[in-house]
Amino acid sequence: MAFAIKAKVSDLRPKTFALTAQKTMYGGKHIAEGDTVFVFASENEGGHGLIARGVVVSAEAIARKRGITRQTPRVSVTIRRTALAKRPLGRSELKRFTEWNDGQPGTELNFKFYRQATNKIAGISEEAAAFLDEFF
Repeated sequence: MAFAIKAKVSDLRPKTFALTAQKTMYGGKHIAEGDTVFVFASENEGGHGLIARGVVVSAEAIARKRGITRQTPRVSVTIRRTALAKRPLGRSELKRFTEWNDGQPGTELNFKFYRQATNKIAGISEEAAAFLDEFF
C-alpha cells in the first residue's frame, strides 16, 4: 500500500524528511519501512502541495496518552526522498474533484486531504499512487 502525507515542511529539498508525531487517518497508522510515500507541503503551513516522493526508512507508532478516550493514532516517520515533483498538485488543482463517489484518484486525494484540512498520513489506493506518479 502507498501512503501520502500532508505536513509542515520547511525545507522543500532535503534528502530525508523526519516528521514527528503525525496524525494518521484512512489507514495511515499502517505505514511501515519500505512503503512508498508522497509528501505534500501543507498549504495551511505555507506550503504548496505535492513536493516529493520517497521511501519510508523508519516508522514508529507513538503511544497513546493515558486518560484520553478519543485519540487519533500518531506515527513518527523518516522518509528518504527519491524524486521531486515536476508539476504542481495541491488544493487548487484538486478543488474540482468534488463528486465524492466518482472513483477518480484526484477525488480520493481531495477527500482525504482537503475536505478536512488537518495535516495527516493517509493510506491511498493504487490508482491514486499511479495518478501521483504522473507528477514526477
